[in-house]
Amino acid sequence: MYDYIRGALTELNPTDVTLEAGGIGYHILISLTTYSNLQKGGREGVKLYIHQHLREDEELLFGFFNTDERIMFRHLISVSGIGPGTARMMLSSMTPDEIFNAIVTQDVNRIKSVKGIGLKTAQRVILELRDKISKGTSSAGFPFEGGATTSAVRQEAATALVLLGFTKPNVEKALDKLLKENPSITLEELIKQALKLL
Repeated sequence: MYDYIRGALTELNPTDVTLEAGGIGYHILISLTTYSNLQKGGREGVKLYIHQHLREDEELLFGFFNTDERIMFRHLISVSGIGPGTARMMLSSMTPDEIFNAIVTQDVNRIKSVKGIGLKTAQRVILELRDKISKGTSSAGFPFEGGATTSAVRQEAATALVLLGFTKPNVEKALDKLLKENPSITLEELIKQALKLL
């Protein structure tokens, strides 16, 4: 599993890039949002956050300029009927904050305006993600409290604890307390401490 790749940008196209790191050129699929951000910077020391998508016949790497975009991508592909291609199309048409706002305000037409998204799929996105996404601290209330790293650790810990059978409200309360006490806590330690509280 890749978290990010940092290297030299040897090729930049609106839909994909080649990033050379450690003598290896990685072909990475990107959204137009990431493309726009990459155009503003230099070509050395470029860092892309990665989502690795494995299928029986191929391995695809999706790259994101920041973790906000990757988190939204992962939310989107968790919706039944939305694959990585459609999620990338959505992130090319709207920023993560715009998608977030469309979900919380239940703006079906805004989501439906993306090419390839019909009425039923737009409704499903809102239905399945509305409860997963809660208001946070970014410009449009995107759920990244405590910064990107803390958010990723928190999200993984919450998922693990809910899968273990604990209720979401109790899990959220325990994680809030532990992350407030120690924002740099590791995922493993966070889960261990939360199990003691729950």
